[in-house]
Amino acid sequence: MINGDTNGRTGRPRSAVLHRAPGRAPAPAPAPVVDGRSTRWDDHRAIRRAELVHAARKAVHKGGPGVSMDEIAAASGTSKSIIYRYFEDKTGLQIAIGASVVGQMHDALTQAAESAETPRRALRAMVGVYLEMIASSPNVYYFVTRTGAIAGTDGTARTASAPLAAFLDSVTELVAQPFTRAADVTPADAAAWAAGAVGFVRGAGEWWLGHHDDPDTPDRDELTERVAAWLWGGPVGVMARGRGATTDDAATGAATGGAPGGTAASDGTAAPSTDDL
Repeated sequence: MINGDTNGRTGRPRSAVLHRAPGRAPAPAPAPVVDGRSTRWDDHRAIRRAELVHAARKAVHKGGPGVSMDEIAAASGTSKSIIYRYFEDKTGLQIAIGASVVGQMHDALTQAAESAETPRRALRAMVGVYLEMIASSPNVYYFVTRTGAIAGTDGTARTASAPLAAFLDSVTELVAQPFTRAADVTPADAAAWAAGAVGFVRGAGEWWLGHHDDPDTPDRDELTERVAAWLWGGPVGVMARGRGATTDDAATGAATGGAPGGTAASDGTAAPSTDDL
């Protein structure tokens, strides 16, 4: 068979000719019929849903992460039954609020990373944005993060849409970028470091939220600088050098990747020079 012709003749396959009559263009497919009433209703639901999410965030901000649905409904100027028309239950509302919050955080972190001149400044900028945003409304932050369904760990079918889990994955990729720009590492090493960094920043931030009124607790800017330095140079090496480390201590810091100025790490690779940070 040549070009689809079973008789051995060259040219257009017969099957291609059978689909339309010669000289006649194929008839256009009919346009789908759109129900204008359905479209307007979908738009109305989307707008109303966004309004309820905004009102619920304000209620949580004022009332705390344990705010009840009755309180949320009152703050929204409606009833629980109306809220349940748009959200399956309280967890559904939490997921919607979580999607709104983490979407804003991810946009802010992306902008901070992309506008920084160097890898280290990108890391510092992301730490600063994260701490600033959780400090602006700890109640909303806890409402979003301290619920199994929001974190994607409640074992239900809704875990696939849990925004926090997706957020942490995307931020891990974002945090890995400045690290890979400054160090010659494998993608697996970069991903492992970034995942640890995200957990480290989150843990430090939540500790700070619970202790920021204590006398010896650093303020947000100080914590930002310290966390960024710890992530970049390694906490043992950074803190040891800050306290006047001995030569052996400095060598230990270098082994953890914390020595500045291109000092060799334990595997023989050079740490990034501070001129490149």
